[in-house]
Amino acid sequence: MTMELGRRLRMRLHGTSHGPEVGVTLEGLPRGTPIDLRGIQADLDRRRPFGRRLATRRQEEDVLVVDRGVVEGASDGSTFRAHVANTDVRSEPYERLRDTPRPGHADYPARVRYGPDADLSGGGIFSGRMTVGLVIAGAIAKGMLAPKGVSVVAFTRSIGPVEVDVPEGIALSELSSRSRANEVGAPEPGAAERMEQVISEARRAGDSVGGVVEVRADGVPVGLGEPFFDPVESVLAHAYFSVPAVKGVEFGAGFRAAKMRGSEHNDPFVMQGGQVRTTTNHAGGILGGLATGMPIVARVAVKPTSSIAQRQRTVNVVTGQEAEILVTGRHDPCIVPRAVVVLEAVTAFSLADLALEGGFLP
Repeated sequence: MTMELGRRLRMRLHGTSHGPEVGVTLEGLPRGTPIDLRGIQADLDRRRPFGRRLATRRQEEDVLVVDRGVVEGASDGSTFRAHVANTDVRSEPYERLRDTPRPGHADYPARVRYGPDADLSGGGIFSGRMTVGLVIAGAIAKGMLAPKGVSVVAFTRSIGPVEVDVPEGIALSELSSRSRANEVGAPEPGAAERMEQVISEARRAGDSVGGVVEVRADGVPVGLGEPFFDPVESVLAHAYFSVPAVKGVEFGAGFRAAKMRGSEHNDPFVMQGGQVRTTTNHAGGILGGLATGMPIVARVAVKPTSSIAQRQRTVNVVTGQEAEILVTGRHDPCIVPRAVVVLEAVTAFSLADLALEGGFLP
């Protein structure tokens, strides 16, 4: 059980939800790679529930601690390691549920795989808490891509039935600014308010709600990708499905493409400012697994939070009897807003890894 991601740029997660710490180890960082500690901390703060009225009451400070690999603000070429401490831990509610797996969680298959003594408090290694390491690695990757003109922005596209209408041709910087102006991470104030209402209604009902995060990457060099088994879509989808609660991914027109004709789906090529571009972007910036130079557009479906304050049916795996449980503790009624920065991070990490593999980065 290595919990690793990447080929040239390799990420390894460590820790558990209720252990002493969670963090990440990075190998393959070129010597001299800038390590912006303030930028990493800023992204960690975006992932935190602090200041969110509609999030979990677990209040971790998530102060970045760099253990090794940085000298005078840059990678020294050795293994990078960083972590944050787990300080606001309450494991008692999980002890009471040890023999009765929670619906929607990894409790049952994890117990079968790793045994009854596996630490599943707070979800253990399957917890969203583990995404701290993803955010740290992704923040570093964004610093690697920025000098090459590559920018990555994620935002909340929908929560429950409420969807954002994104203006055509809006700049990524404007998308980022707008989505950071509200609690749910949506770039349109009216939709953001309606999303907050949907989350509040779910919380009052002891329930939860899911949604969709959209990720866009601009400035990606033409030809990035490693066919046949490591095309851009495959590498990104692998990273997205590594994020807890992700249940679906599409690129460009995605599943709408199944209802389109070729004459509708094909993106016509044109010359714009001396560059080859397309008039539409149904391909989502990827053809044949290679980047086309158009913005990469992915939408990621995030399921409703599994921990809900309603009685649910389960079984007692020791007695073999059916049972009923009520999950207590501190949980987000919707994890979509906090998943935005995580999905942004794994996108940047995966693109940086592909760029190193393909020689687009030194």
